[in-house]
Amino acid sequence: MNSRMLEAASVSPGWLAVAAAGVAVVAYFLGCFNGAVVVSRYILRDDIREHGSGNAGLTNFYRVFGGPLTAVVILSDAVKAVLAVLFAMFIAGHISPELVTLSKYWAGAFCMIGHMFPCTFQFRGGKGVLSGSAVAIMIGIGGGGVFPSWIIPITVWGGFIVLVAATRYVSLGSCWGGASFIVVSWIVYQDPLILFLAAIMGGLLLWGHRGNMVRLVKGTERKFTFHKKDPAPAAEKPGAEGPEPETEVEESPVPEIPKEEIEEARAHESTAKSKKGRKTK
Repeated sequence: MNSRMLEAASVSPGWLAVAAAGVAVVAYFLGCFNGAVVVSRYILRDDIREHGSGNAGLTNFYRVFGGPLTAVVILSDAVKAVLAVLFAMFIAGHISPELVTLSKYWAGAFCMIGHMFPCTFQFRGGKGVLSGSAVAIMIGIGGGGVFPSWIIPITVWGGFIVLVAATRYVSLGSCWGGASFIVVSWIVYQDPLILFLAAIMGGLLLWGHRGNMVRLVKGTERKFTFHKKDPAPAAEKPGAEGPEPETEVEESPVPEIPKEEIEEARAHESTAKSKKGRKTK
């Protein structure tokens, strides 16, 4: 695949391959550090993937657990993407400054792959929204191509904020982010390799939201609210005691009347009625 950035760098293919492989490995394993899974499993002792939508992402974490630990999830998922891009920029800067922009996309793609398919957590990760958004910001810092690079995060983040604020569908804003990232990356750089890497990142984000897109079309997608999900009843919580079972009151058995006594009572009743009839006459 032709790339003017690679051509301008004039780097030995061997060294370029080694550097690219090293950046890919580091970025992938940084991506594997999933904030929602780490916080839920090792701090709250309750895996987020066993609750709600089953996704190890920010929205599901907030809906299930809420609280200040949500900020820890945001910070961890954003910081790992920033570290992955910074490492790639450091390596690329020592090889050729022409490769710095390309290295951001390269590291961002592998960081998102690690976030969505972490080998450390049975390949069950998040949807890549926070990590992808952080990568978009990092790409926007620095030089641009045909147009300034800051157009990329402005487009991605601006559309996301407007759509979520207007509709309260986080998934809709996320889908905008993935699709717009591909388009605006091509507009800014007009480089085939950049477009390929942007398509990987944007495509992964859209693929992760495929179920949300179906629900959006059907009108069954859940809207975001700033209220924590109602806690489960005590009986459903692990180790919690349920309500005391109702005590059944034993009814005392009705004594059975002998058949002879019943016939005798009927005979007395019949005699009394016949006497009453005679007096009336």
